[in-house]
Amino acid sequence: FDRLVCVTRHTDRDVVAEAVAAGVRVLALGRRSRWDLWRWLPLVTLLRRDRVDVLHAHMFGSSLWGTLLGRLARVPVIIAHEHGSETACRPVRRFLRGMIARRADIVVAVSEAEGRRLVVAEGVSADKVRVIPNAIPPLSTPSGDVRAELGIPIDAPVVATVTVIRPEKALGNLLRAAALLAPEVRGLRVLVAGTGPSSEIEKLERLVRDLRLEGSVSLLGRRADIPDVLAAADVAVLSSDREGRPLALMEYMAAGKAIVATRVGGVPELVENGVHGVLVPPRDVNALAMAIRELLGDPRRRAELGRRARARQQAELNFPAMVERVESLYQELAS
Repeated sequence: FDRLVCVTRHTDRDVVAEAVAAGVRVLALGRRSRWDLWRWLPLVTLLRRDRVDVLHAHMFGSSLWGTLLGRLARVPVIIAHEHGSETACRPVRRFLRGMIARRADIVVAVSEAEGRRLVVAEGVSADKVRVIPNAIPPLSTPSGDVRAELGIPIDAPVVATVTVIRPEKALGNLLRAAALLAPEVRGLRVLVAGTGPSSEIEKLERLVRDLRLEGSVSLLGRRADIPDVLAAADVAVLSSDREGRPLALMEYMAAGKAIVATRVGGVPELVENGVHGVLVPPRDVNALAMAIRELLGDPRRRAELGRRARARQQAELNFPAMVERVESLYQELAS
């Protein structure tokens, strides 16, 4: 495969440098808004000039433009790839999803639950949906001491979440659960690794103050050392209202952490309740707090859940298997 990545908007220089070092060509369009239509011209030119065989578009907006421009440039194979999940399908979105589905050869879903949602909620024909489960590359070996960095005692109970700070991640529920736990779990610390829109970060910071959790909650921002953050945790949490097939959850599994997660989207496909972690209903702060409390108080169970989760991730949720499925799809459609 001769690979090329088209970055349509913000360009992460480190990611681009890594791609180039790996021999991947990068086309950065630099779009600043949805109305920068002229900035698509270099992509259309490239698709025609290089006779691209497969155009693989990721997420709703890129899938919309990718299918339109791909057909305009007469690309033989067009794939739309959905990574997340929506709570509802608005009429306009449903109409646009229909446009994508008609022009794409295949719509890829990252989980069985996401595939069903595309068919039932968004009207995509079942014969156009293909499930390719997400996976993660191996985690690097932890090399830093996050507890020492943050001044957390070695025996303090630590809960961590790795996330993008967005409304659907329901981080407010995790903080409210922490407020319930703080009076009874001595020395509790909650680490939130990730970033997002400034408005969402400010909401989270206000909630920390309102709940008087300044001494218990650390908003770490963007971290490049996720294995180190997870190594510092006793329990890893996913509090989302909706998910497709969360990569963070697989990182928790790879790190061998005891997991508490909400039973949404593709989460139950990754974590069997009581076997690889504990699943709770979404938006149920009391259930979330209770599950975290029970695991913090039971080191033996934490270790066993973490061991099983790691074994499953290594056996079934590995990166080479996902890549092989994508390659097979390209070859099948191109032939």
